[in-house]
Amino acid sequence: MIRHCVFVRFRPDIPSAVRATIFGDIASVAERMPGLVAAHVGANVSPEHGMDKGFSEGFILDFLDAGARDAYLIDPEHQRIGARLVAAADSGADGIFVYDLQIS
Repeated sequence: MIRHCVFVRFRPDIPSAVRATIFGDIASVAERMPGLVAAHVGANVSPEHGMDKGFSEGFILDFLDAGARDAYLIDPEHQRIGARLVAAADSGADGIFVYDLQIS
């Protein structure tokens, strides 16, 4: 299994409703992608204040394998949502942190 973690540092002028729409769109893509078995979106709730380095919201997607993850990455709808996410992030792509884990 591949756990695809994406953390976002949104621009301060991006309203919570826009953030929620982006995350909702990510969840809707997850519902139709083969091999995408779980989607979790939301705000960081860690009590370790300051450790998030401003990446206060994000999402985690679990894929059966790297092939399913790779199919998601090239999906046209994913790419459109990704472009909106980059546009809403502080400093564009620099405001997004992606980390994938191989889960046994």
